[in-house]
Amino acid sequence: MATARDFRRIARSLAGTTEAPHFDRTAFKVRRIYATLAADGKSANLMLTPDAQALKCAVAPAAFAALANAWGMRGATRATLAALTAAELRDALELAWRRALDKSPPRRLR
Repeated sequence: MATARDFRRIARSLAGTTEAPHFDRTAFKVRRIYATLAADGKSANLMLTPDAQALKCAVAPAAFAALANAWGMRGATRATLAALTAAELRDALELAWRRALDKSPPRRLR
């Protein structure tokens, strides 16, 4: 069973990650936000690719679910920490972290 403490430890171990408040959550960012931790520490939202989201939700429906909004259609996925092992959480966080690294930086307005 993964915990909010595990989530923070793993996320902070990923190169370049910063942690900051984000509305009622805590955001973890490298170039872009790749994950947020709920204030109660029971769940996290991960920015996965739609394909990775579909796979995670199919393989572990008790642990992963697409957010029920437009963000969910783009890969935003809720992870229930108690339904994951620390290793499963690390795998999901690394997927989200890599996606954030692969994204090109936002274009500057002239």
